[in-house]
Amino acid sequence: MAGHSQFKNIMHRKGAQDRKRAKVFTKIIRELTVAAKTGSDPSANPRLRAAIATARAANMPKDTMERAIKKGSSGEDTTNYQEVRYEGYGPAGSAIIVEALSDNRNRTASELRTIFNKNDGNLGETGSVSFQFDHFGVIEFPTKDVDFDTVFEKALEAGASDVETQNAIHIIYTEPSELHQIGEVLHKALNTEPKKLALIWKPQVMVDLNNEQLESLDNLISLLEDNDDVQRVFCNVSLPENDPEDA
Repeated sequence: MAGHSQFKNIMHRKGAQDRKRAKVFTKIIRELTVAAKTGSDPSANPRLRAAIATARAANMPKDTMERAIKKGSSGEDTTNYQEVRYEGYGPAGSAIIVEALSDNRNRTASELRTIFNKNDGNLGETGSVSFQFDHFGVIEFPTKDVDFDTVFEKALEAGASDVETQNAIHIIYTEPSELHQIGEVLHKALNTEPKKLALIWKPQVMVDLNNEQLESLDNLISLLEDNDDVQRVFCNVSLPENDPEDA
């Protein structure tokens, strides 16, 4: 019976991982489709190039990427998605920014408000928490692909704002408007493709929560990320060093 129980636990974990992977793919597919509406050539479409890099980092099959791009570039997908930013508060006043691609802003706002209200948070007005964050472009290269000194030198020459290394990843920060330009320069200068190009909201000051508050925040963010319209979630909370989600 112990072996049977262990097998069930393994299958449960695998099922949860598969569902999480499918959810990630769904969000990337939407971004690929929307990006491809302005052109299917990645060399002439920086947003599509960034979406493809994200898809590759998530190990998305090539045919899945190609179908999503074709759906957007061919006009097959007529859905009018809009980029929307929502801001709110989590447990103990922690600040949260949610970025979404929505075809119905009112529906998305209503769904997110319900999630916040039921999970020790509340949805605020635009600008209510974003002043606590800095808006940056980020370009990432694995440390195994290139050394820090080379990345640092080439990034500063290209006009980057800062460079740091975390969890075996070199992270280059740029002004939002210069993300794709600097990404292309570094791609050529380092002769390696970035693992990630994205716009992020970086907290100016991190806040600490107790274990109960962290558990509540984790549940809130998980539910937000499960929403089909939500693409990314940012918050200003420090995670414990041994937290597996921080890896």
